[in-house]
Amino acid sequence: MRAAARLRHHRRVTSPDPFERARQIADDVLFPAAMAVEGADRVPAGQLDLLAAEGFYGLACPAACGGLDVDFPAACSIIEALASGCLTTTFVWLQHHGAVRAVLAGPAGLREEWLAPLCTGTRRAGIALGGALPGPPALRARSVPGGYLLDGISPWVTGWGMIDVLHVAARDDQDNIVTALTPAEAGPTLAAEPLRMVAVMASSTVELRLHSHFVPAGQVTAVSPHRDWLARDAMGLRTNGSLALGVIAR
Repeated sequence: MRAAARLRHHRRVTSPDPFERARQIADDVLFPAAMAVEGADRVPAGQLDLLAAEGFYGLACPAACGGLDVDFPAACSIIEALASGCLTTTFVWLQHHGAVRAVLAGPAGLREEWLAPLCTGTRRAGIALGGALPGPPALRARSVPGGYLLDGISPWVTGWGMIDVLHVAARDDQDNIVTALTPAEAGPTLAAEPLRMVAVMASSTVELRLHSHFVPAGQVTAVSPHRDWLARDAMGLRTNGSLALGVIAR
C-alpha cells in the first residue's frame, strides 16, 4: 500500500500545537516501541505514516502546501521531542527535509511537481551527498545533452526501501555541486549495498553505487560552487544536534 493510501487510515493526535503533538507521539507511540524498532531491519511504516498524518513531513513547508510552517527554533524543538521517543524513526524522517528545502529554493517546475507531495509525506525523500563531501569527489556529475550522468559512490544513504526519491549531490569538473532528484530505486545504473551499523540498524542505511546514472535537467535543483554548498551545509548541523539532545532529554 502506497503512503497516500495508508495515511487515510490514521487518526490525528488531538493537540493543535505541533510541539505538543510531537511530544505526545514520542511518549505514546515511539518510545514504547523503540527497543522493538532497534531490533528490526527497518522502521515500521506505521510510525512514519503517523508523522506524515500529523503534518511533520512538512515541518518547515508553507501551510498552503500542507506544511506546518514553523520557524527554525520550533523545528529543532520538534526534532528533539521526536528523537526522545525513537532515535531511529526520527533519523530516517529527518533526512526528508533536505530535499524539501532544496525544492523550496529550486526551479518553479520542480516546486509544482514535488513540493505538495513532499510536504504532505505522500512522497518521501532521502539524501545522497557523496559528491559534496570534503576531499576528492566520491560522486561525479558529467554534463550531457538533456541532463547529467552520475558516476561513483554515495556512502551513508539512510531510509532505503522507505523513501521514494533521493536528493543527490555530485561534483562536476568545475568543482560545482550539482544537486538533483532521482527515484530511490535500484536498477542497472544504481545499486544499494546495505551497511552494518552498531546502532540504528532499522534506518536501512546503504552505500549507493552509480554508473552512468542519468538525471534529467528538469530534476536538477541547483548548481553551485562546492565552497558555497559546504557553507550552507554547515548551517544544518544544528538539526543533527537535536537528535542527540532529544535522546539525552529522555
